[in-house]
Amino acid sequence: MSIFARLGQFVSIATSDAFSGVIEAVRTVFEGDPETRRRVAFSVAMIALSAKMAKADGIVTPDEVVAFQELFEIPDKEARNVARLYNLAKQDVAGYESYASKMAVLCGTGEENCLVLEDILDGLFHIAKADGVLHEKEQSFLARVAEIFRVDEAHFERIIARHTYETTRDPYAVLGLSREATFDTIKKHYRRLVSDAHPDRLIARGVPEEFLAIANSRMAALNAAYAAIEKERKAA
Repeated sequence: MSIFARLGQFVSIATSDAFSGVIEAVRTVFEGDPETRRRVAFSVAMIALSAKMAKADGIVTPDEVVAFQELFEIPDKEARNVARLYNLAKQDVAGYESYASKMAVLCGTGEENCLVLEDILDGLFHIAKADGVLHEKEQSFLARVAEIFRVDEAHFERIIARHTYETTRDPYAVLGLSREATFDTIKKHYRRLVSDAHPDRLIARGVPEEFLAIANSRMAALNAAYAAIEKERKAA
């Protein structure tokens, strides 16, 4: 059963003023199946927080709608259920901080810079920047979500750099390294980041296969940054 078919099971639970009931249902229904619970919870997080981000920004552009669809790869027969959950989340009286706090438990250890929470941030960045501009309200929203997720400032700056690389062209910021780092250090650090971003790793930590556009986007940014540094060092 696809992740979206699973989500469809929760549409009847949600009401116009209590989408948060879906989150509680995910926790209880899949209590004996932690792998499925992580996958469904991740999907709910992406739908809820992207809906709240759209509301915070005040404008949903056609490009952002396309980005949302690309990220989710929603089967036609499940699109109606996903759309309903998205709209209910946008209308829910609960604020996005409440959702983000509930989603932070996806990392049961409460560790800082949790990779599965970074995956959620990557998905939100993918949607936010789809119209070619990362708006101030969107960046403030993402910064606050990162804070709730316990993503430290340096790590968050690296995520931003990864998503703005096309304009900033700062490969060192993407990898989170200084220009004084040796090439051997850069290579080892790059390989670790690529290993963490591998699609198999994402699936293992609960990212559904339907969301692997996140992995592809992250890998592309890391590869481009490393290639730029390698070219620069060889030229020097």
